[in-house]
Amino acid sequence: MPEPIDTVYPIILCGGTGTRLWPASRESMPKQFARLVDPRTSTFQASLERVAEAGVFAKPTVIASAEARFIVAEQCGQLGIAADILLEPQGRDSAAAVAVAALHAAAIDPQAVVLIMAADHVVPDTKAFVDAVKAAAVGARAGYTMTLGIEPTRPASDYGYIRRGAPIPEAPGAAQVEKFVEKPDRAGAEALIADGALWNSGYFLFRADLMLAELEAFVPDVLDAARSALDAAVTDLDFVRLDGAAFAKAPKISIDYAVMERTARAGVLPVSFPWSDVGTWDAVWQVLDHDAEGNAVRGRVSLVETKNSLVHSQGGGLTAVVGLEDVVVVSTPDAVLVASKARSGEVKQLVNALRASGEPEADAHLRMYRPWGWYQRIDIGERFQVKRIQVVPGGRLSLQKHYHRAEHWVVVRGTAEVTVDDRVVLVHENEAVYLPIGSMHRLNNPGKIPLELIEVQVGSYTGEDDIIRVEDIYGR
Repeated sequence: MPEPIDTVYPIILCGGTGTRLWPASRESMPKQFARLVDPRTSTFQASLERVAEAGVFAKPTVIASAEARFIVAEQCGQLGIAADILLEPQGRDSAAAVAVAALHAAAIDPQAVVLIMAADHVVPDTKAFVDAVKAAAVGARAGYTMTLGIEPTRPASDYGYIRRGAPIPEAPGAAQVEKFVEKPDRAGAEALIADGALWNSGYFLFRADLMLAELEAFVPDVLDAARSALDAAVTDLDFVRLDGAAFAKAPKISIDYAVMERTARAGVLPVSFPWSDVGTWDAVWQVLDHDAEGNAVRGRVSLVETKNSLVHSQGGGLTAVVGLEDVVVVSTPDAVLVASKARSGEVKQLVNALRASGEPEADAHLRMYRPWGWYQRIDIGERFQVKRIQVVPGGRLSLQKHYHRAEHWVVVRGTAEVTVDDRVVLVHENEAVYLPIGSMHRLNNPGKIPLELIEVQVGSYTGEDDIIRVEDIYGR
């Protein structure tokens, strides 16, 4: 059934790794998929729910990296929300993503009103957000590329600003954009706020045909690359993979530089709902509830004479803080961060240094997610490694073998269907199976509950690259 003519087509951009929120956010599980603010949902899932109102929004489209595809699909499935998932073979900044989004929407309706939104924003008031999108869509249908301008609550130097110009007669409450201003220092932010400037939220609404015309005028090479990548895209399971060679030709440039700062048809709608892009740990502290001493905590935490701090504890371990003020303490099973709140934005430099020195914790979590579930290392030593593995119902590991290790699987929950060479056996709770070096094997969960097992690897080498995949239903 075709969408109503006034329906808004939401496009959720899921790029980025959230380096400033290390160690909770890493390349293997970026911040938009982690539950840093709401213990029940990720910010990506909250974004999906924000555009779920039938009659207002069309089916959402998600643009994500190929590496994040199964996390995206799983989190959509957890909400029961269907989405088109387009995969970028590599990051080319937001202009290329917006070009793909406009082309994708224009194939459905050339005059479709497209909403570009990030997957990592916190917007607690969904009704206010939806009302703002409806109002801004009026300006978009009138031919403006609209953005939502947030009424500032503080002189933030980590946000861009928008100076308002003349009102837009066709869109009550909206104004033309006089100027986009880069992230200022504190004095500059105070001056901008005094002058009535707004925070640049990064939400954009536009008609697909008009955005394509703007891209053609200002950055035709970006549009050409996006069109070629979409034309040569292939379907892989539930995903659409953009063509890598074509997409790589798109210059790296943001939509702000490519179009918004050049167009004569930029508009802004002032909005005052609570909003944050939670780009640093200090920003996370600001959006969380605080105790009487100004502290925000997550997980198992114990505090003594600590004030105005964020203490985030992942896993089952206890994190205790004594006598500190205005700090960030983040503990995970394999890494701990302690920083002043004021300098929490410098965590990105720390991660770059960790990468340069080859520390695996820079990008990889101890728990690694896969399309069939996840695994987590428990212990490792010379000639052995122990892992905990969970396989979702219906999940199936690849048919594989190893040249340097044997494996023992002990089932602790559920039932495993195990292939070992030409045998297929069912392994129940408190039972084990042995996989000799070189044996062809596969693990499948045929049950209705998650399958959990302990894997003990023994051999001269236990690295992840000692896997020879023969068959894989996930196309890896």
